[in-house]
Amino acid sequence: MINSIELRQKCAEKLRVQIPTAAKMTAFIGMDGFIDEIIHVIDKRTSPMEYSRLNTISKFAERIQAAGGKSTNFELVTQLIKLGGNGPIMANTISNFGIKLSYLGSLDYPEIHPVFKDFANKGDVKSIANAGRTDALEFDDGKIIMGKMTQLSEINWENIVKRYGEEKFIEKFTKSDFVAFVNWTMLPFMSDIWEVILEQICPTLKNKKRRKIFFDLADPEKRSKLDIKRALDLIGKFEKHFDVILGLNEKECYEIGDVLVFDTSDHSPSGLANLGIKIQNQLKINTLVIHPVAYAVAVSNGAASIVKGPFCEKPLISTGAGDHFNAGFCLGKLLGFDNIDSLLTAVSTSGFYVRTAVSPNLTDLAGFLENWA
Repeated sequence: MINSIELRQKCAEKLRVQIPTAAKMTAFIGMDGFIDEIIHVIDKRTSPMEYSRLNTISKFAERIQAAGGKSTNFELVTQLIKLGGNGPIMANTISNFGIKLSYLGSLDYPEIHPVFKDFANKGDVKSIANAGRTDALEFDDGKIIMGKMTQLSEINWENIVKRYGEEKFIEKFTKSDFVAFVNWTMLPFMSDIWEVILEQICPTLKNKKRRKIFFDLADPEKRSKLDIKRALDLIGKFEKHFDVILGLNEKECYEIGDVLVFDTSDHSPSGLANLGIKIQNQLKINTLVIHPVAYAVAVSNGAASIVKGPFCEKPLISTGAGDHFNAGFCLGKLLGFDNIDSLLTAVSTSGFYVRTAVSPNLTDLAGFLENWA
């Protein structure tokens, strides 16, 4: 794994120099939106105001398993109610970097929900559907996301045209420096939207400068292999018009490997990197980026880079860490960084966030890189 104080300091210097460049860039991101409740599961309550929590998923699973055939009760304590969804979290982070933001998603309709008020003031933020609702059960070793999302079926091409405007969508898609479509798994008509874009809009991009486009499938396990293969095929087709970046977490990478019938038995960092090389080569996209908890991998041109991250044993918050990672990686690529520096900006963005529950600006990010313990 690559990482050193010297590398991080050089990356921080590059970031500081590029602050004015980022301020001139534009991003168009969509299309989900959730209202997140960050929740702790109670283990023992010792008084009306004091309790201990179940701190690992395995302990929670043991409690559930013991209730088989008997039933049980769990007390949940809400720690925070915040904006959620892969799109809003990533877009909020991109905006904090100084990049001018346009967002289209499901933030409640016709009026945007108050939880998105501050986010909506950061750019041209529009909603065409009601927000999903998420209960995020957080533990020291991960999180369990429970979503209510039937309303996200309102995110379809017909409503984009009727509630947002086809001409406005085309303008944002064709003129923004950076485009991102995330949370494919929870948006049942996203593949149909991509098909419309590829067939009707992308052909108009001839002779225009090559830009970056980012995709995040967001835990596709519940979707059929046929659906996943269709999505991957469509993502690959965007490479004709953009430099495509596909982001996966570790679990998602193995799931995609299984769908593509690759050997997924080696779970070491080198094994994950080799699997990433196979996926990137199969999809014929510019870059594949993978983010396990303790390190990160980026693959371009059949070669992998691995960077060790600032692992946090007890994060203040973990929901949204992957979206911050993705925003940080895409920032690096937008600024012309290579994969190693882009991975450093990625792991530092998520590292700052899980320690503070705040999205960094570029000065914060450079400072974190310089003072990474």
